[in-house]
Amino acid sequence: MRRKVIFVLCSLCAVLGFFTVLSVNKVLNSEWELPSAVSSEQERKRIVLITQELDTPFWKLVGEGAASQAEREDVGFEIWGSYGKNQEDFLKQVEIALHSKVDGVIVQGNDTDEFQQLARIKAASYGIPIITVANDVPVEKSLRKTYVGSDHYAAGELLMEQLLDDMGDSGEIVLLGDGNLEYSERLRLNGMEESLKQYPEIRSIYIESGSSDEEAAAAAQSALNQHPNVDAFILLDIRQARVVMQEISSRTELEPFFLYSFDDGSDASELLTEGKLDAIIEQSPKEMGAKSVEMMMKWLRNEVVPLDSAGYVTDIRIVEGKDELP
Repeated sequence: MRRKVIFVLCSLCAVLGFFTVLSVNKVLNSEWELPSAVSSEQERKRIVLITQELDTPFWKLVGEGAASQAEREDVGFEIWGSYGKNQEDFLKQVEIALHSKVDGVIVQGNDTDEFQQLARIKAASYGIPIITVANDVPVEKSLRKTYVGSDHYAAGELLMEQLLDDMGDSGEIVLLGDGNLEYSERLRLNGMEESLKQYPEIRSIYIESGSSDEEAAAAAQSALNQHPNVDAFILLDIRQARVVMQEISSRTELEPFFLYSFDDGSDASELLTEGKLDAIIEQSPKEMGAKSVEMMMKWLRNEVVPLDSAGYVTDIRIVEGKDELP
């Protein structure tokens, strides 16, 4: 009996040993490799451009430039936003973009506490990079990766150079702007005021023009009443240009006055063509859109890290009333 048990056990060991050797031999002689890791570059990125002025030609051009660059970069791209500077809807769009976990947000900067909270806290918590375009918010307030757009301080200086060429080095200037200026408008105003410091014979007066047509008309009326010798008007917000001109025309001729503004709004080209504006600062919205997408993709691909926090400046130039905007 003992011999039978020993025989059975030996037979089992022999069989198990045979199959073990066979399995090891197959493993050693087979050609195999680990599954290749999925490259993150193969995942199509998705970025969103958000503005509160979807209805303006300026922002349509920003969108066109961004969309063209997104196609070249093979990245998913959408334009979101609000109309007529509806800030509540605009901020809601920014929040939705962050909650939907897009890869990057390119946004018209909005120097408000609500926007800063979204940029500094929510975007940071989700790890979503933000690039401001056209309108900046200081990096210490927003933690944005970079800014793409005009040097607004230099734009103010350039506009003042044109005014000095037209008017000379003496006279009276009225600057019209909202009581709550956007960051870009404050920079423009600072650039103009700094340029005027070397011209003591020029007097500049800042008058708040509010945010509505009625307030803008009242501001123009007040300027004419209180400063009858005014030589030039500079409008920080071109959306108010037409109503201000109508108010001036109801009192006197437009012709004696020099009138200047910036190209952010929809009336710029038309007012220049009509000869009602003497000159305007023209920016490069298509270039802004394209460059912002390019820099976002460079950051997402770790090609340029960190991005230049000082920003990437696009071209500006003076367009006079006798010229034509493209």
